[in-house]
Amino acid sequence: MVPGGECVCIRHDTLLGRNSSEINRCHKISTGVEDLSLRANFEEIVMLSVIGEIGSPRRPFSPYVVTHDGRPVTVPSSGGITYNVRVGDRASGWACDHVEPGATVRNKDADENNALAILSCIGNEAHVVSGEGKGSVGTVTGKHGGAEHLMIDFSPEVLNKLTIGDKIQVRAYGRGLRLLDAPEIKLMNMSVQLLQRLPATVAEDGSLTIPVAGIVPPELMGSGVGSNAERGDYDIQTHDREVLEANGLANLRLGDIVAVRDQDHSFGRGYRKGSMVVGVIAHSDCMVAGHGPGLTTIMTCNTGKLHPVIDPEHANIASILGLR
Repeated sequence: MVPGGECVCIRHDTLLGRNSSEINRCHKISTGVEDLSLRANFEEIVMLSVIGEIGSPRRPFSPYVVTHDGRPVTVPSSGGITYNVRVGDRASGWACDHVEPGATVRNKDADENNALAILSCIGNEAHVVSGEGKGSVGTVTGKHGGAEHLMIDFSPEVLNKLTIGDKIQVRAYGRGLRLLDAPEIKLMNMSVQLLQRLPATVAEDGSLTIPVAGIVPPELMGSGVGSNAERGDYDIQTHDREVLEANGLANLRLGDIVAVRDQDHSFGRGYRKGSMVVGVIAHSDCMVAGHGPGLTTIMTCNTGKLHPVIDPEHANIASILGLR
């Protein structure tokens, strides 16, 4: 707290040149959390440019996707600019498969796309550097594995100016982050911007408590198991509606912060009893077997010190980052 009891929110672009005591001051954010006091090694973090372009949707010759219950359907999928689905909207209930909110970005060069997919972090600024929307700024909201796409949120006004092929330069800022008071919590895909505003608290024993929209049992996790969690996502299977309802997961939104029990993503996605993962819902629900809303990991802990608390009102990046 600063003198007088007022909290301040430090923008990421004011961090350069500040010392750690200034950087690690508490913040008051729109979520209503009065004392946000996560301390991290902010002064060590490098901000680096990575670039991609808005990619067109791609489809094989066959128009059909076969659903988990055997129906061939023709629906929108990943890629392109999605005008009416944004972070903060529902993740399920759309006539689609793996739709990505906002603008989808990738780089045609494989190694450059690897840099884009790995170094970009949720909450990073994304600058439009070509086309009619040049000068506009959006926000990284998630990653999609397999397709190796990056999802960027822009306002509707900016989306209407964008076109496929426009170049988007991300100011990658977050790789190497460490929590000073919770060293057993590993961060990944977490930007400085998001960590500064995250409504989480750290206890004296180094445990971290964070609000989430839901807690997923490990048996619901599908596509993405075994892959590294420094990029891409991990799908929550949604085809057993009774199990979803029983676990309070039927109404997840894009951008929701969600926990997964008994999962350790420290060096790849896998089962480990007693471990915990926290991530952000990056893309929509899916129709094919083994898939569902994709979770991009932001935290993992295998020592029992990551504690999710169900609080959907304070667990979506659209409000945490002020996107809507």
